[in-house]
Amino acid sequence: MKQTARILSTYSADTFGVCSALYELGGMVVIHDPSGCNSTYTTHDEPRWFSEPSQIFVSALTEQDAILGNDAKLIADIEAAAKELHPRFICLIPSQIAHMIATDCRAICRILEKNTGIPAFTLPTNSMHYYERGIYFALQKLAGLACQSLSESDAAPAPAVTSWLSEESLARFVQDKAAAPLCVNVLGATPLDFAMNGSIGSIRHWLEARGCRVTSCWAMGSDLDAILTSHRADLDLVVSYGGLGAAHTLRERAGIPYLVGLPFPQLQPIDTPSNALAGRPAYIIGETVFAESLARALEAALGLPRSAITAIVPMETDSELLQPGTLCLTDECELLPPLRKAGLIIADPLYEPICPPAAAFVPLPHIAFSGRLYEKDIPNLIEAAPFAAFVQKILRTLQQNDV
Repeated sequence: MKQTARILSTYSADTFGVCSALYELGGMVVIHDPSGCNSTYTTHDEPRWFSEPSQIFVSALTEQDAILGNDAKLIADIEAAAKELHPRFICLIPSQIAHMIATDCRAICRILEKNTGIPAFTLPTNSMHYYERGIYFALQKLAGLACQSLSESDAAPAPAVTSWLSEESLARFVQDKAAAPLCVNVLGATPLDFAMNGSIGSIRHWLEARGCRVTSCWAMGSDLDAILTSHRADLDLVVSYGGLGAAHTLRERAGIPYLVGLPFPQLQPIDTPSNALAGRPAYIIGETVFAESLARALEAALGLPRSAITAIVPMETDSELLQPGTLCLTDECELLPPLRKAGLIIADPLYEPICPPAAAFVPLPHIAFSGRLYEKDIPNLIEAAPFAAFVQKILRTLQQNDV
């Protein structure tokens, strides 16, 4: 039956995506949900929880509140916390129950903003969608705030063409700046997609080595002030689907063009045996930008033809990010048929039970899927040495499985 899973886990919810995107920005995020429902996020999905404080709260919605309505208590609790903690903003996000009983979160936010003097807003979450959707909404909201002082005449919109990141595509923008460094915003960076293994720092270093200056990273390693002044940047780099909405807003209102992709290393191609996959397909399961970028990088490193490795995207995405042949398969029953024919599968370890024994399975943990269970095993593939080791691991696995 569709939309059910016998074996697989589920990806982190949209509410948790909002929390992750706004975690470091000094605001207060309130999930309107029964007590305890934020523990999955804080204890499983958020690597920063035990080392970096953030104001993430749950409203502790009760059954009686859900049936009879008790918005006054919610407002009073948020106001009391805000007056004590002085957050930069308040974000109230509904979960399933608040969504089903049609809690008017926008009206509540207007009341909170009037009573506290602190900017307050809500986002259209309901915990029935995946985390990327929450990140998308949160960063798109931040982009709107960053551009709110701009008029329509401040900048002409950049061309609405999606280009993928490469040495050549970035070099064109760097050359246009001549002597001045190219100012770049990195959009869509959260620990749900990028573990705390140095990968975001490696992306920064890769850009800086090519004549760029990273003015903001949405939203790891940059504060709210850096993000709110990022409309002055020359280029946006979208590193996950979650950053695409912000890129659209910054393009349309500030005239900032964007590139999409991750800078995986370029290695000397390995002479992979022509029968390595025996004509069977190879798949990478994961977030769109990561999976598409890694597929192209591995094809080059393994000496495989273009489109030899197919990305499978099991969460929300956008058609402009999809390469030819990409599969958007959300449910377990949809995943099973193509996986049965696979020769190579690269995915979170929790996918292995539904993969055929004949396929070479290479684990690549994803925090948004398996939480912190395999956090220590997530390599920083932006760096050459771990990427080369990962390529060798793929080759060894293919040889062991005699695919």
